[in-house]
Amino acid sequence: MDSEHMLARLDAVEARFDELTRLLGNPEIAQDYEKVAEYAKERADLEEKVSIYHRYRQIETEHAAAEEMLADEDEDIRAMAEEEQAQLAAEREALEQKLRQLLIPKDPRDERNVIVEIRAGAGGDEAGLFAADLLRMYTRYAERQGGWKTELISESRTGIGGFKEVVFTVQGKGAYSRLKYESGVHRVQRVPATESSGRIHTSTVTVAVLPEVDDVEIHIDPKDLEIDTYGASGPGGQHMQKNETAIRITHTPSGLVVACESERSLTQNKLRAMSVLRARMYEIEQAKQDAEIDEARRSQVGTGERSEKVRTYNYPQNRVTDHRVGVNSYNLPAVMEGDIDEFIDALTLDEQTRRLTAMGA
Repeated sequence: MDSEHMLARLDAVEARFDELTRLLGNPEIAQDYEKVAEYAKERADLEEKVSIYHRYRQIETEHAAAEEMLADEDEDIRAMAEEEQAQLAAEREALEQKLRQLLIPKDPRDERNVIVEIRAGAGGDEAGLFAADLLRMYTRYAERQGGWKTELISESRTGIGGFKEVVFTVQGKGAYSRLKYESGVHRVQRVPATESSGRIHTSTVTVAVLPEVDDVEIHIDPKDLEIDTYGASGPGGQHMQKNETAIRITHTPSGLVVACESERSLTQNKLRAMSVLRARMYEIEQAKQDAEIDEARRSQVGTGERSEKVRTYNYPQNRVTDHRVGVNSYNLPAVMEGDIDEFIDALTLDEQTRRLTAMGA
């Protein structure tokens, strides 16, 4: 996107912002609460772009004024003008980069809550233990965000404190925008607590991050569902809800099975399980639309083999490596306590750069 194209798009954004401001001030529209909410949200989404664009244009005016001062006979005024031009040029460059990023179309799912599924892959009991470590890592990360909430949906434990599978929700503004990059195979290299000879083992855990979807986005025919109820068992995690009633829903056309045992009533568990089912079916539909593979789970996490990995946690070297962007952290304990913003920020920037390139930036 060249500067001329960028400015033309920003002019259009500003015109739409002004139009929305006029519409919201129209007494007739004020009576239509749905329209008011729709216009107010759209205007709020444009406000940052317009504000920065106004400052960008103001800099252009100030820069032109400083240019005229360079012809002044007074040497001090010329020096001041040169200094001001340098400052304005630096600010203009920063604002232009910010505006380019803001013009990248957003993933409409970014603001949604998410469902996170963690499953032990290769490595037996050690993979199950690392699945528990990742559950703790994501729980701690959610706590760091302030206002985010995690709730357990279902779990299948191993006998030594690990998980064969654990599914939970993360509710909070922008949860999907931050956690979507966690999908994939996470590899751990360490000496297992059960290993007497001190050998380093390599194990894997698969993570899938699914955005929650509404009923209207995915229609599920009740006749396609088989519903079983059973008693939940096992203690809950320290930071998650865990109660007795459990439900299992099978979607017969697709074979998808969802279980939930986190809520106190059968109705609540059914609502939660249906939310997971819709999210899984949505991912499958998205995968079909994108002409990828038929099963969304494979598109996100692969097979769980050791060779397929997005991130490696190397305990002997106190190092965590994200293989997609080549970022290393040498503070593994902090990462396992939820300090993963370094990776997420790098992955976000990488995605923005690729999308800007695709747009011709």
